[in-house]
Amino acid sequence: MRCPFCAHDDSQVKDSRPSEDGSAIRRRRQCTACGARFTTFERIQLRDLTVLKSEDRREPFDREKLLRSVAIACRKRPIPPGRVEQLVSGIQRQLETLGESEIDSQRIGEMVMEGLKGLDSVAYIRFASVYKDFREARDFEEFAGTVSEVARG
Repeated sequence: MRCPFCAHDDSQVKDSRPSEDGSAIRRRRQCTACGARFTTFERIQLRDLTVLKSEDRREPFDREKLLRSVAIACRKRPIPPGRVEQLVSGIQRQLETLGESEIDSQRIGEMVMEGLKGLDSVAYIRFASVYKDFREARDFEEFAGTVSEVARG
């Protein structure tokens, strides 16, 4: 593993343990050249996934991009810290076990919305506002009305 401080190609693993949610291995490493310590995370990847975007564009699935977008929707909400990570890990596992190497971005968006719906209604509406491209306040009102109806029903 390359050292992020001096770019030396060799480091020693000093400690390994599962991450909090069990979806990765957390490794503490020490550079053999400069002695700096750093942490890496190792995840299982079942297959390479490609995301089908609008206008027939394709891009590799980026877990960190998905994590950032969900984290933005959950910002300043009373959500336990590891819960967003668990949601994203669960979505990634679902995508990898679908058996398809190309996944439509809309399908990923629906999976995120489904996960956020059960987690936090405000985060759900925030994500939906970007995903569904709300343009006016009325769009928020209409969508929020459907969310509150589901919560009551």
